[in-house]
Amino acid sequence: MSTFTHRIATEADIPALVTLMDLAISGPLAAFLMPEQIVASRNLMGLDSQIIADRTYLIVEVDGVLAGCGGWSRRITTYGGDHTPGRVPAPLTPGLDAARVRAMYTHPDFLRRGIGRKILDLCETAARAAGYDRTELVATLGGEPLYRSAGYLEIERFEDDRGGVAVPLVRMGKALVG
Repeated sequence: MSTFTHRIATEADIPALVTLMDLAISGPLAAFLMPEQIVASRNLMGLDSQIIADRTYLIVEVDGVLAGCGGWSRRITTYGGDHTPGRVPAPLTPGLDAARVRAMYTHPDFLRRGIGRKILDLCETAARAAGYDRTELVATLGGEPLYRSAGYLEIERFEDDRGGVAVPLVRMGKALVG
């Protein structure tokens, strides 16, 4: 039986995280997008080092192997990496704003094993402990089924063309209870 462990990501993890993100974008997400949308997705998505610096970004390992990553944020930015235009690092207000679930990726070798759900549960628990009563995220079409199964509801569908080609995305939200 495999052993799942989790920990807070550090700056030393960045090279491995970038590799994992690229594998996730070019692998499983490709089933939902055209090749030019995959290229555009790389321009829109990726590593946000602010979340790592804030110590709200998590790594899940299976038997010591990086299997997935994701985090939550106290900042306004809803999605995107360091290179994505339009980032807003200003803080959110617990009880007023929704915490953001951000940058969730699963290594293609570990799909459908509960990695994404584990990260999501950890993020929701931490956001609730920090005083947030709800979360929001921006899902890819590949991630949408996971979030729906975890109780997230669609707020709006939109396309982001800042990567050169329109990429379909879904803004979703969930009340944190209990």
